Amino acid sequence: MIKRIIATLKNEDWVIVYAGAIVLLLATLFPEMMPKMPKTLSADGAWQQALIMFASILGLTYICQAVLRRKLKGIFVSLVVIFILSLASQVVANIPIIKEWGLESVFFSVIFGLIVSNVFGTPEWLKPAIQSEFYIKIGIVCLGSTILFGEVLKSGVFGLAQALIVVFTVWYFAFYISRRYGVDREMSTMLASSVSICGVSAAIATSGVIKGDNKKLSYIISLVLVCAIPMMYIMPWLAEVMGLNEDVAGAWLGGTIDTTGAVAASGTMLGEAAAQTAIIVKSSQNVLLGVAAFIISLMWTYKGEQREEKPTLGVIWDRFPKFVVGFVLASLVFSFFMETADAKAIGKITKGFTNTLFSIAFVCVGLETRFADIFSKENRRPLWAFLTAQGFNILVTLGVAYILFGVVKPMFA
Repeated sequence: MIKRIIATLKNEDWVIVYAGAIVLLLATLFPEMMPKMPKTLSADGAWQQALIMFASILGLTYICQAVLRRKLKGIFVSLVVIFILSLASQVVANIPIIKEWGLESVFFSVIFGLIVSNVFGTPEWLKPAIQSEFYIKIGIVCLGSTILFGEVLKSGVFGLAQALIVVFTVWYFAFYISRRYGVDREMSTMLASSVSICGVSAAIATSGVIKGDNKKLSYIISLVLVCAIPMMYIMPWLAEVMGLNEDVAGAWLGGTIDTTGAVAASGTMLGEAAAQTAIIVKSSQNVLLGVAAFIISLMWTYKGEQREEKPTLGVIWDRFPKFVVGFVLASLVFSFFMETADAKAIGKITKGFTNTLFSIAFVCVGLETRFADIFSKENRRPLWAFLTAQGFNILVTLGVAYILFGVVKPMFA
């Protein structure tokens, strides 16, 4: 048994699961000692909070890299720059007028990384800590602590029903249409997840599951972010033009707009009820991220490559991404083995740490991305596939939202 555990320390996914488990354990035992990312640098103790958060991320990175027997040289200087960009994105996102627009810190993280990469170029000394997949996977494991099944069911069974119908319908269509446009299987899988589930997070989780190409992932993230901005203003206007009630409109917005901040901001434009419904539906889709990642993992492990013979259950387990297991286990433990109030309190703490990991990861994604690659001729087909799938998503979600929230829900009121 001990030998098996030691053997898992050679596998990055297992090390990430252990790292995530340690973070969640510390948050549970010593919640007051968990680092926090400051939202503004003008508040008392903000710089001290930022330094403690940086030291925590640095320590986590060093320990994991040392366990995996990787080079540690250059990580400190590289991570300093990446963390500064991440901190800047947090501060900018909390400027009052920016906050009203619903633009989250991860949006600016990608933007700042892209600016450095495309204006100045990414120097060699900055590359040691550019490990987007590493930070994303730990973040996803920790994210499991915030997904409480009981809360989602209690707050919106109709939202969960809509999420189930829309996610699987839109995912299949998006994958099908991408393949028809000639997009390769790997990119089609990431694209389908981004459109159908929850945008950037889903694309990143899927990329980790299938070991996707970071350039393809960067392109899809760019599409999601570019489309989310006009959608958050156009869709509330369309809802008013069509005369949708707040419940239906909120369900429509929550099921189609791809970032949580944008969902909340656009829902607020229509009213408090619309914003609440939009967030419930969005949360329901977030819950399905783990389920979808699990299914995609099985599909990709079983059919992702051409093989002469079907793999056994043992082979499937060996190839299955363990960070998905960590995500599911964290969600189960916090949902069923803790008091809801305690789980929610700890979840708020871990969410702050998770958001910081995601922000750092998105800076890394930006630093790895060149506009010349994103807007090249070879990416026109994925662009049309994405737009077609998003159009289908908007129409299908509108129909499902109207039936569930406009017809069925009032019958139980």
